Amino acid sequence: MIVEEIMKTNVETLKPSDTIEDAVRLMESKRIRHIPIINDGRKVIGLVTDRDIKEATPSIFRREEHLEDLQKPLEAIMKKNVITGHPLDFVEETAALFYEQKISCLPVVQDGRLVGIVTETDLLYTLVELTGAHQPGSQIEIKVPNRTGTLYEIAQVIRNRKANIQSILVYPDKKDDSYKILVIRVQTMNPVGLIHDLKAEGHHVLWPNIPGMPI
Repeated sequence: MIVEEIMKTNVETLKPSDTIEDAVRLMESKRIRHIPIINDGRKVIGLVTDRDIKEATPSIFRREEHLEDLQKPLEAIMKKNVITGHPLDFVEETAALFYEQKISCLPVVQDGRLVGIVTETDLLYTLVELTGAHQPGSQIEIKVPNRTGTLYEIAQVIRNRKANIQSILVYPDKKDDSYKILVIRVQTMNPVGLIHDLKAEGHHVLWPNIPGMPI
């Protein structure tokens, strides 16, 4: 999946000469937390977040005493070294960038012009869709040796049960790098029979593994 598939293209923007008050009103009316600051050529030259606004505006108890603060230009508070992405970037690489750089949004630029924006919410929504967590089903975690053909063997067991696979995630076993953990969501509300078959084939099912469960 690429960024172009999940980014918002109708991006609310402001100019560096716009005021803090303009940003406050825009954020409140559009219910957004990030505003890219652009020039006349739609080049991203800054970024303002709700945190920047909170740090720059006076307390609600003294707002009337410091109304001039709200008239300051955004150029005075905006972040200028903005990290940007491209529509053809991979979503997983973008997620890693969010994690590594501790950012909450990513303006998307093509040919030097702003064409979209990706936020933490967009990434979370994408994760839910990719894992199928929003659909009825069951999650099964299996510890498997890190060797060729293991996923095929697991899939054959699921196929024999005529269960539909919604998603598969793979991550390393933190205790033993010769093993991996498969997290499989299957389209069934009762995975007991499937778990029984997996165990019968010698697979190590980590979850569900509830004491007293008839498997």
